Amino acid sequence: MSGEPVGGGEPDDGAFAGRVALVTGASGGIGAATARRLAADGASVVLAARSEEPLTAVAESCRERDAAALAVPTDVTDDGAVEALVAATTERFGRLDVVVVAAGVGEERDRSLDSLPVEQFRRVTRTNVDGTFHTARAALPALRATEGSLVFVGSFKGKYPSASTPVYAASKWWLRGFAASVAARVGPEGVGVTVVNPSGVPTGFGSEFRDATNADRLDPETELDATDVADAVAFAARQESPATVTELDLNRRDILARF
Repeated sequence: MSGEPVGGGEPDDGAFAGRVALVTGASGGIGAATARRLAADGASVVLAARSEEPLTAVAESCRERDAAALAVPTDVTDDGAVEALVAATTERFGRLDVVVVAAGVGEERDRSLDSLPVEQFRRVTRTNVDGTFHTARAALPALRATEGSLVFVGSFKGKYPSASTPVYAASKWWLRGFAASVAARVGPEGVGVTVVNPSGVPTGFGSEFRDATNADRLDPETELDATDVADAVAFAARQESPATVTELDLNRRDILARF
């Protein structure tokens, strides 16, 4: 893990020194890349995901970047588990400055709605909608205390219709609306709220219900890399009050040629 890049360019050494960052969905893909990037930039990081073994490996790779790292296996669909995650963070480090909501799943591609198993719908909405709500709700008191940053990882599909994955797309449309409304509520209290919307990224996303993951399906030579998204998250998170990045679209350069 230590040989993986921390971002699209050189890290801003010390940009997050003294800060504490919590990242959900941190066992792989965008979440793992973001955790490593923030660790390389000086943050102490708390990593959350359901799978303990890969989560522990990512935490070790953060420690190899001279960062304090705590792995807390967590199912974000369980509000009590998320509250315990935030409590473990503040008990260990005494504060919380950055929260990155990167946990997410998607349903089978190109499956007709009338044949889509209801459990897939429930799994996507529980993770992408309920999990997002639980994380924001649990973290906001600590973020108010530090005038910190809450960064949601959205999607290109949260802004445009998706015939292939309508449930996933709808969950990301919800996330954007929720984030904007939360920003309206907590912005006056000093909390920065950002949505980062990446287009396709070749990661292990899709392993739960799909025959092929994004890594199998997308060409890494032409698509964004997870570290590109990590760079965007770090850029948003390092803004200090009163500044914030409200929304950041991160696309491959030829994205508009698809329309």
